[in-house]
Amino acid sequence: MVVGKEYLRVVLERFNSLKSLGDKTLNQLSENEIHWKYNGESNSVAIIVKHLSGNMVSRWSGFLTSDGEKEYRNREEEFIDDIRMKADLIAVWEKGWKVLFETINDLSEQDLLKTIYIRGESHLVLEAIERQMAHYAYHVGQVVYVGKQLKGCDWYSLSIPKGKSKEYLEEMLNKHQDK
Repeated sequence: MVVGKEYLRVVLERFNSLKSLGDKTLNQLSENEIHWKYNGESNSVAIIVKHLSGNMVSRWSGFLTSDGEKEYRNREEEFIDDIRMKADLIAVWEKGWKVLFETINDLSEQDLLKTIYIRGESHLVLEAIERQMAHYAYHVGQVVYVGKQLKGCDWYSLSIPKGKSKEYLEEMLNKHQDK
């Protein structure tokens, strides 16, 4: 099942890409900015990161052997902005990703069609991976959006800067011309 091995490679690449977007955003934000909220119903970057990490630790710990919603997880607590130091927030962020990457690295292509459970609902491993990918992309996108709003003209672009599409295309075509 060569397709399964390739799928796991691509999934790791995509999760690494999401983490990189988050890393680059967090690096641009100050201690105060990680706590900024648009209004009382909004989530700060700190809250989003805390929620992502809580979800990752719950979902990916004992991935093949236990329900993805662990008894020890207190999801409601993830939405309390109580991490004061940016360094502590980075540690929480890294903890979640570490569990995710260790678990995916341990998966084999034979695992992809196994059944796992999240809140009692059955999912093929393949489905669970896709579910989490969508969830994490949604929240990392929120982190990037908030970061971009906060930094304004001081934002360091994480993709192709406005007005630079043609140059970027030429650069990529030249880079891949020999392949």
